[in-house]
Amino acid sequence: MVRKISGRPAVITGAASGIGRSLAQRLSRHGSPVAIADVNEIELEKTAASLQGPVLSRVLDVRDAEDVRAFADEVRAWLDLPLAAVFNNAGVATSTTVLNSVAEDDSWLFDINYWGVVNGTRAFLPMLVKHNYGVVVNTSSVFGLCGMPKQSAYCAAKFAVRGFTDSLRQELRGTGVSAVAVHPGGIKTNIIRNGRIHAELDENGRSLEQIVSDFDRIALTTPDKAAEIIHRGVERGKARVLVGPDAYVFDALARITPTHYYSIMARLFER
Repeated sequence: MVRKISGRPAVITGAASGIGRSLAQRLSRHGSPVAIADVNEIELEKTAASLQGPVLSRVLDVRDAEDVRAFADEVRAWLDLPLAAVFNNAGVATSTTVLNSVAEDDSWLFDINYWGVVNGTRAFLPMLVKHNYGVVVNTSSVFGLCGMPKQSAYCAAKFAVRGFTDSLRQELRGTGVSAVAVHPGGIKTNIIRNGRIHAELDENGRSLEQIVSDFDRIALTTPDKAAEIIHRGVERGKARVLVGPDAYVFDALARITPTHYYSIMARLFER
C-alpha cells in the first residue's frame, strides 16, 4: 500500500538531533507542516529554525503520557489538514552488563524508548483513525532484531517496540491507517555521547570519549541518509524499514542463525 506523506502534516519526537532532526528537515523540504518535540529545548529551537515550512515546536518529555496527550491536542488545534504521519523516534542509550546494571538507568531508558513510543501512539492514533488515513512509524533498532551483550535494557525496549508495532499493524488491518517498525543500524548521532554510559564499568578500560569514538567508527549511516531511507520506505508501503547496510546483516543473521549470530558478528567487528 503506497502511503503519501510528503506535503502532509507529520509529528516527530526526538527532533532535536539525529534522525529526528533530519526527518523534520526532509519532510519540511517536501512541503510537510511538521510538529516537532524533544526534551532538549535549545537543540529543538535549532531544528525549528532550520525548517522551511510551517512548524509547531514543543518541549516534551515522552515519558509523561498526560503531556503527550496535551501535545496531541495542540497539534490538532494547529493543523489545517489531517495528520498523515507520527514518527515516535525519541530514544536514549545505556550500556552495561546485566550483572553490573544500574536499575535507575534501565528504567529511564525503558520509559523513553518503549513507553515514549506507546504514549505517542496512543495520543495520536485517534487522529489518524478519525480520517482513516496515515501511518504510525515507531523507531526500534537492529538491537530489536538481535540481543547483544551489555545492551540488555536497550534490546528489551527495542524488541518491545517491535512487538508493539507488529501487534498494532495487525489491529489496523483493513483500515487506511498502518504501522511501521524502523530498524536503524549504526547511525552517526550523539546517542552514545548523551546516554548513561558508565566508562568505569567498561571491561576494556575505555574512557567515554573512546567509547564514543569506537561507536562513530562502526556507525555506517548519516542521519540524513537514514531519514531518506525511512521516508522512502514509509511512502513505498513497507511494514518494516531496515536502515543501513549493517541492518541487513543483522536481519539476515538473526534469520539464518538465530542463536549463534553474535559469534559471527564478533568476528566481523574484529576485522
